Amino acid sequence: MSGNFIKRRPMLLAGLTGLAAPRLARASTYPDRPIRLVIPYGGGGQTDIVSRVTAEALQQRLGQPVLSDNRPGGAGNLAAEMVSRAPGDGYTILVATMGTNSGLNALLYKSVGYNAQRDFTPVGMFCTTSNLLMVHNSIPGRDFNEVAAWIKANPGKFTFASAGVGAITHLIMEDMGARLGLDMVHVPYRQTTNAMTDLIAGRVHARCLGLPEGEPLRQTQSVRPVALTTVEPRPEWPGVPTMGQTIPGFEGSSYFGLAVPSQTPPEIVRRLNTALGEALADEKVRAAYKRVGADPAEPAAPEVFAARAKRDGERWAPLIRRLNLVAE
Repeated sequence: MSGNFIKRRPMLLAGLTGLAAPRLARASTYPDRPIRLVIPYGGGGQTDIVSRVTAEALQQRLGQPVLSDNRPGGAGNLAAEMVSRAPGDGYTILVATMGTNSGLNALLYKSVGYNAQRDFTPVGMFCTTSNLLMVHNSIPGRDFNEVAAWIKANPGKFTFASAGVGAITHLIMEDMGARLGLDMVHVPYRQTTNAMTDLIAGRVHARCLGLPEGEPLRQTQSVRPVALTTVEPRPEWPGVPTMGQTIPGFEGSSYFGLAVPSQTPPEIVRRLNTALGEALADEKVRAAYKRVGADPAEPAAPEVFAARAKRDGERWAPLIRRLNLVAE
C-alpha cells in the first residue's frame, strides 16, 4: 500500500501543479482587460464621487479601464451579493463599506446573500468620512453640552432624523444618547431630501449628517451645527466642537475600501493593493477626496483594512443587538 502511495504522490503533485499553472499565469499578466468597480449606492452622492476618484486613480496605475458600476439597493447588500458570486480573478471589485464588510447588514436585515468574512478578501481602505450634528434653533443651547442638558431635562421630546434604521448617522445618535443617558425619538427617512426639509422647518429637531450635506445648511437661519463626530476639530467648520470633548474618546466615522471575492489569488490582491497605495500617495487624489469632505487613508497592507473592518463591527454590533434594530 505504501508503495502505491509513493507512486501516486508524484502524479498527484503533477496534477496540482497543472491546476495551479493557469491561475498563476493569469495572475502574472493581470490585468489584461477592463475591471469593474461595483459601487453599492446610486450616482451623484459622496460614495459615488470618492469611488469614481478611486477608479480613475487605479486605471492610471493598472493600465486598464476601471469601469464604475452603480448597484444601489439594500444598503449595499445587492452590490455585495453580486461581487461575492463573481469569479475571483480581480476583474470585479466591491467598494466595501461598514454595512457590507463589517457584518452590520447581516444583523440589520433578515437575510443577506453573502458572508462578509467568508466571501471577501480585503484589498485596502481608501478614505473615511465623518459627520456633523445639526440642531434646529427651536432647541435652546449655545453648544452641544447645553443642547444635551435640554434633551435630558425634556425626555422623549427631542426628535432626530436619519437616513434609515442602522445607518451610521442613526447608530451615532443612539450611541451618543446611551452614553449621556438621553431619551430621544428616532425618525427614519427613506428620502434624505425630506429629512432635510423637515429639519429646516423644525418638524424634527436634529439630524446627524455627512460634512458635505451640512454645507448648504450654512445659508439657513433655522439650524446650527453643534458637534462634529471627528476626533479633531475641522478647519472648514471653525468653532464647532467635537463630541469627544463631551464624551471622552467618542468618534463616529465610516470607511470606504476595496474588496474582492475570497478566491482571488494573493498575487492579484497584492497588485491591487500596490496600485491603491500609489494612488493614496498622490496629492491630486488626496485633494479630490478632501473636496467632498472625505479623509484619504494612508497606504497600508490589506491586513490594516481588515483590522479596521473588524474593529467597527465589534463597536457597533452590540448596539444593534441591544436595541434590536431591524432595517426595512
